[in-house]
Formats: sequence, structure tokens, C-alpha cells
Amino acid sequence: MALLPVETALARVLDGIASPTEELVPITEADGRVLTQDLTAKYTQPPFAASAMDGYAVHGKADAPIGTKWTVIGESAAGRGFSGAVASGQAVRIFTGAPVPAECGSVVIQEDVTREGDLITAIDATAAGANIRPAGNDFSQGDVLLKRGHRLNAHTVTLVAAMGYGEVPVARRPVVAILATGDELVSPGTVPGPDQIVSSNPVGLEALVTRAGGLARPLGIAPDREDALALRIANARGADILVTIGGASVGDHDLVGPVLKKQGLDLTFWKIALRPGKPLMFGKLDEMRVLGLPGNPVSALITARVFLVPLIHALLGMPRDTSQSETAILTQPLDANGPRLHLMRAKLARSADGHLTVAPMPSQDSSLLSALATSDCLILREPDAAPAKAGDSVKIQRLTH
Repeated sequence: MALLPVETALARVLDGIASPTEELVPITEADGRVLTQDLTAKYTQPPFAASAMDGYAVHGKADAPIGTKWTVIGESAAGRGFSGAVASGQAVRIFTGAPVPAECGSVVIQEDVTREGDLITAIDATAAGANIRPAGNDFSQGDVLLKRGHRLNAHTVTLVAAMGYGEVPVARRPVVAILATGDELVSPGTVPGPDQIVSSNPVGLEALVTRAGGLARPLGIAPDREDALALRIANARGADILVTIGGASVGDHDLVGPVLKKQGLDLTFWKIALRPGKPLMFGKLDEMRVLGLPGNPVSALITARVFLVPLIHALLGMPRDTSQSETAILTQPLDANGPRLHLMRAKLARSADGHLTVAPMPSQDSSLLSALATSDCLILREPDAAPAKAGDSVKIQRLTH
């Protein structure tokens, strides 16, 4: 099977995804969830003209010059507005957030008046309309403020609460089953034997899944036996996505592909034109999408960023991020690239004149987790790209850890 271009492979991974299943969650649990409907404000914010400062709401719509005097006839506080009428020459003591009486056209801050009994006198001028937040200054009832597909965060979930929602319609989180494979693997915290290594990939993949908006379902480590693999894969049934790590190549001990095929995997592709990450497998097992990631940790994490994260976002109903990558100036030359898209781990900096610069990590070995952990971007080297010299501009994609 020929190597598949990355964009073609991604299009096949994302093909045929239906609208997400909707569920209502309390506003207190909505952070990080994805909206399934446009949200319209149920209320106007603020619902009344409100004072922006502590001071005095004064009668009239004109400027108030120095020496203007008013008689204080009452008080307006947040949650307890003044219920009477304000006549010419009168004012109401008012506090931040309190309703401004309809007859008042400005709020004179308390530092700009002197007070003797119920008489206040302006010691500084106040412009008409000063220190008042008009009704609807933020938004009005009926305004569409958030669109379907938006992923809520601390700021927007606060907005949703202010709009009047106690429950929010969101997409059900895709369940991602994660299966590590290999006789050489032991769980984190376990002392490895002389021929073993720690299974670190699932930990990073679970973090990526959670940050992307999915629910990780760890399946543990399957040894290199068909019966053990078959049992773990059976345990994945019901998940939206099964991610396998390692064992999907063509070696004598690479059993993942054959076991999946025996269980009915409809293979879409195997092997893509990506470095690192060539041995990537994708197919469907009934309704469950299956991604077979390479075993090398850098390859696994990078292919998960390229394929798994967009797949989770698509299942959530989020629009695909098609924004252009940034550019940065190379600090050292790069050799000509081969026939695969090369995602090179790299580090960003700023030059003395303020330009964004990028330096590739000294080694691009796909087993080096330490290099990936200290990288903050990837250099995107297109297939068959010509050599690049220091000072050339290259495409980069920032890494969010």
C-alpha cells in the first residue's frame, strides 16, 4: 500500500462524522464542553441603567458645573433601588451597580462633592451621562452571543451564566479507549526488568484526549499474544475511538492489525507520508473508529496531535481549525527533505530586533521524549522541500503542552 499524503489521510479519518449527540449539563459543569446550539441571551445586561461608581445620581441630562447644589432625598444600592421620583435640584446617594433613577442623567462621584447634611455641592464639573452604564450596554435580550461548535472556557461560561442559562446544551464527550501493546512494557511507577521499559505513551495520550474534550478510557497494557489483544479490544467496544499504541507494523510480533482484522476491522489505510509517524493505521470496527499509532513515543504523540485531536473535535461538532501556520526565521540550515512531511521538534526565541526565530532540536530521533518535552513548536517541512539556510523563513506550528 503506497504512502498516503497527510491531508488525504486526515480527510479519510474525518469522513462521515455525524452531528454529535446533545446533552444538557449544569452551567457549573459546562467548562470545556462544546455547544450544540447557538446561544441567545435570555436577558438584557445590564437590565437597567446602572451606576459605574459610588456617588450621587443627580437630576437632569445637562452638564453639572462646579458649584451646582442638590438635595439628597434617598439612596439606591445594588439590589435595592430608589423607588421614588427625583425632581429638579435633587439627587440620590448611589452605589456601584445600583439602578440609576429614570430622572437622573449622570452620577457625580463622591470625591467630587462636599456634603453638609442633605445638601451636596459640586467641587468639580461632571459631564452629562458620566459614570452610568446604560441598559443593554453589554448585550440585549435576543442577541446571539455564542455559536454552535464553540468550546466553552472560563470566560464564555461566565457569559453564558449572565445570559440566563442554568443548563447548557453541549455535545456528548467522545470516549477514547487507549490500549498499549508489548511484552516489554510496564506501568508507570513499576520498576522495569532488564528487558523492559515504562509505558509512558498512554499517559500523554490521555492528557491529549482530555484537553481535546474527550473522555479517556485506559485499557492497560496487552502482552504480545493474540488472545490478550482480542480481550482488550473486546473491552473497547462502545467507545467512539480505539487508539492502539505499537504493534501495528509488519514484524513477527506485530499482532494488532491481524487481531483487529479477525474482529472485523474495515481497514481504510496503513502507512502515511509523515515523519515521524509513517506506520499509522486507520479503519472502522463497526461504528468505532480505530487509530493504530506507532510505538515510538514522539511518533505516537505527534500523530495523535495530527489525527486524534482533529477527530475528537469533529465528533464534538467543532469546526476544523484551518488557520494558517506561523512563520519564523531559521537560526541554522536544514538539509533537503525527503518524500514525507517532516514535523521537526524545535524551539522558538526572539532576535534582538524582535523577529521570531526557530532552532530545530539537535536530534530528531522519534524515541527522544526529552527533546519533545522541551520543544514549543514544530517546523513543517513539506515533502521534497529544498535545503534551507539560516535566515530563511519556515512554517511553524506551536505546541500547546
